[in-house]
Amino acid sequence: MEFTPNLVHDSPTPLYRQLYEYIAHRIRSGELPRGLRLPATRELAGLLGLNRTTVSAAYEMLETEGLISGQVGRGSFVAAGAGPAGAVPWSTLLERNDMPAAAHAGAPGGEVISFAMSRPSRELFPLDEFRASCQAVLARRDLADILQLGSPSGYEPLRRYLLDEARRQGLAGAGDDLLITNGCQQALDLIGRVLLRPGDTVAVEDPVYTGLKHLLAGMVAQLAGIPVGPDGLDVAHLARVLERERPRFLVVTPNFQNPTGETLPLAARRALVDSARAAGVPVVENDAYCDLRYQGAPVAALKQLDESGGTVLLRSFSKVSFPGLRVGWAVGPRPLIDRLRQAKETADLHTDQLSQAVLLEFAQSGRLQAHRQRVLDAGAERLAATLDACRRFLPPGTRWTRPQGGMNVWVRLPEPLDAGELLPRVQKEGVDYLPGRYFAVSRLEPGALRLSFAGLAPDQIRAGLAILGRIVAGELARSSRGFEPAPAMV
Repeated sequence: MEFTPNLVHDSPTPLYRQLYEYIAHRIRSGELPRGLRLPATRELAGLLGLNRTTVSAAYEMLETEGLISGQVGRGSFVAAGAGPAGAVPWSTLLERNDMPAAAHAGAPGGEVISFAMSRPSRELFPLDEFRASCQAVLARRDLADILQLGSPSGYEPLRRYLLDEARRQGLAGAGDDLLITNGCQQALDLIGRVLLRPGDTVAVEDPVYTGLKHLLAGMVAQLAGIPVGPDGLDVAHLARVLERERPRFLVVTPNFQNPTGETLPLAARRALVDSARAAGVPVVENDAYCDLRYQGAPVAALKQLDESGGTVLLRSFSKVSFPGLRVGWAVGPRPLIDRLRQAKETADLHTDQLSQAVLLEFAQSGRLQAHRQRVLDAGAERLAATLDACRRFLPPGTRWTRPQGGMNVWVRLPEPLDAGELLPRVQKEGVDYLPGRYFAVSRLEPGALRLSFAGLAPDQIRAGLAILGRIVAGELARSSRGFEPAPAMV
């Protein structure tokens, strides 16, 4: 049995991922038969000139996929259910490159402390208030109309309510209109469908939200990554990209950017709007986190600053109320909104009016505002716990962002640590996160990772970061002594 993978050491894809893909392909193709014993991690690391932790991480992924099974004291074997399942190679057809893995089951008998999901805490959902809103809608005389097929524009009373609010806040002008969407993600998808052709360039933040990255990759778009620093998007770099590459549009998250948590200052926002207007490039302002400011003063939206009509604003109820209802909206120039509405009708024909009617009742009754304050109080406490735990538990040389709101903190581990290679060891102790490579466009930061804190209680945050800090510190100590890191068990 020979292992001769073509591993590219300077590739954005980590070595353990390359090795995993090589072995997985050989198993699925039948080259490595069921029951075959694989080389021990130390043996294979020596054959390939790799660190043993790299091989262990690859084996961990293979075991998670059900392609191999580890037997204590005997080694790792190609699993009985692996290999070709029939004439149609579904595994190959359905493969997506470098998609985040599902949350790990965690330590045996324990709960996972997952920093991997950027979502609100279910413990904060005001279920009694939600039931009251549902009952109010169900008691309405026009319930039959609400349960009928709805306009692709959205439930009209909610659409009018949101448009009036946008006009009151200076976010919608006389030439603007509003479309309700299935969250901000559908709005991004519709914009891509309407504006993009295969091979077109889109300017995005680097690192960038994974949902946008994979959406645009599926549309065969070329991504021009604009670095995100302590003051958000690098607008000087953006101006050069807009001038040189003339992308079809720019997507930017000005408030509490996902994954870094950084916010774009007012002067940078003005410069961005000016540069985009001069280049004739539309701006998509993906502003899902705007309501989650825990300290500091709000900054004017790009849509408010743009007097030329080149910006479309996306917002959502998902971060401050009930993400499962999937209600977001797009505000922008009427010609664009009309085209987005047509694309939406092609995709899903009609609107779920019931969930939108319930959200409108929740908002107009005052329950949304009361709930938002509870979310802000809890978010401030959880962000403070995260930053304090980073300071207490992460070893010297670790850096992290210090946002004033949102759901995410971006951590950079000391060199030469790789957050992706450490992940299987951290998961085995019941903690999960997303390595920075999932968010990278053109600048890979091996030591970066995202901590999404909003769904966790402060004591969970502290416990999770204590575990992470202990593993990082131990790995860093071994690295500084020149010893190999301890392998993950397979």
